[in-house]
Amino acid sequence: MEKVIYDKKNGLWYELQGDYYLLCLKLPEGEQQPVGLWGQRHLRYIKQNRKVFYLNLLTSGKLNGYLSGLDKQAEDMFSRLAKQMAECGGVTEKLKADDQMEWVDRCLPDCFYLYEITAALLQSIFKNFLNQLCNTIVII
Repeated sequence: MEKVIYDKKNGLWYELQGDYYLLCLKLPEGEQQPVGLWGQRHLRYIKQNRKVFYLNLLTSGKLNGYLSGLDKQAEDMFSRLAKQMAECGGVTEKLKADDQMEWVDRCLPDCFYLYEITAALLQSIFKNFLNQLCNTIVII
């Protein structure tokens, strides 16, 4: 028996799996975009808590684009918050040049706090998105 066959009637390929020929399915080829820290954290969250949403994105081929877009938004948010907190806390390049240890002492706690703020904001944004999606489905 042949390992792979082509059906001219429907234009599909079939592969031999044990005693049966199964349809050869492949995800569409798309450009893979890099997914950073925030995208990976969100991926872990949706895999554990929103399995249907994750599977829909995965099977439609939109998972990578969704995660890279979310990662970019989160990174922009994080950078904007870091800049604003540095301005409010008096953390400047002059302080960095004059007293590096003082600069680190002021920046390090803010950095950990920023990660927590950004994570909480992302979670809130995602919950609002799901609520809007659910409301749209109910209306239709």
